[in-house]
Amino acid sequence: MTDSIETLPFGRTGHMSTRTLFGAAALGGMKQSKADEVLDILLEYGVNHIDTAASYGESELRLAPVLARHRDQFFLATKTGDRTKAEARASIHRSLERLGVDQLDLIQFHNLTDDAGWETAMGPDGALEAAVDARDEGLVRFIGVTGHGTAVAEMHLRSLGQFGFDSVLLPRNYMLMQDERYARAFEELYALCQSQGVAMQIIKSIARRRWRDGDDSPRFSWYEPIREKDALRRAVFWTLARPGVFLNTSSDATLLRLTLDAAGEFAARQADAVDEVGLAEDAAGLDMEPLFVRGVTDTI
Repeated sequence: MTDSIETLPFGRTGHMSTRTLFGAAALGGMKQSKADEVLDILLEYGVNHIDTAASYGESELRLAPVLARHRDQFFLATKTGDRTKAEARASIHRSLERLGVDQLDLIQFHNLTDDAGWETAMGPDGALEAAVDARDEGLVRFIGVTGHGTAVAEMHLRSLGQFGFDSVLLPRNYMLMQDERYARAFEELYALCQSQGVAMQIIKSIARRRWRDGDDSPRFSWYEPIREKDALRRAVFWTLARPGVFLNTSSDATLLRLTLDAAGEFAARQADAVDEVGLAEDAAGLDMEPLFVRGVTDTI
C-alpha cells in the first residue's frame, strides 16, 4: 500500500491537484501500449494532473485513449510554442483534436524566455490574444507560462507584470539554486505567486547533469536524471518541502514509480523530510552539475 500523495489548490484555479504532476513528455516516443502502462501508474497512485505540450512528440495522441475513459479524473494542461495569434490559435485547436477533448484546463506558452518571442506573444496579434479568445470561447479555462534557462524566473516576473497568468513553470533543483542571481529571482517570483494565487510548477527536480560524451546509459530525457533511490528521494523531498509548489515528473518514465513513492512518503512525514547534508553529499558524490549555466548553457 503506497502513501497518498498530498493535494493542494492549483493556484486560484480551484482544482485540488496532486503535488506531483505527470510530465507527459515521457510519452513522446512511446508506442501506445507502453504509454497505456505508464498512464495506469497515474491511476494507481491517484495522480490527477497531466502536463503535456504540442511539441512533445506523440504525447498528446498517446494521452487521448486514457482521456476518453477518464477525462474527469485529470486536470489537463498543454503548451503552445507559437507566438503569433493565428499560429497559437491553430495550435490550440490542433491540441484539442489530438487529445480528443472539448476543453483544456490550462494552455501555457512554452519556454517564453527570449525578448523577441515575448514581445511578439504579448503584443498585438500575439499568442496571448489567441489564448484569451480561447478562454472566452470555453476552449481553455486557464492560461500559464513556462520556461527553461537562467533567465526564466526574471522573465516570468515580467510576464506576470503584464498579464494575470494562472500558473508558471520553471526549473528548480539543488544545483541550480547555487546560482545566486537565479535564486534571488526565484524567491521573488515565488513570493509573488504565493501572494497572487499563481500556481508554481517545478521541473528538473531530479536532474543530475547534462549528458557527457561517452556516457552510454539509456537516454529517456535530454539530461541525465538522478537514478539512485535515496538521492532521488532527497531531491523530491527538497522540492516538496517548499510550501505550495508542484513537482512535475521527469520525462524518464522509468523513474516515475520512484518519484511517486517519494512524494507519497513526503506527505506522510513532512516535518523531518529535508536532509540538507545529504543533498550536499549527493551533489558531490554524484558529480552533479547545473543544467543551465548563465551565458554558457542556457538552452536545452
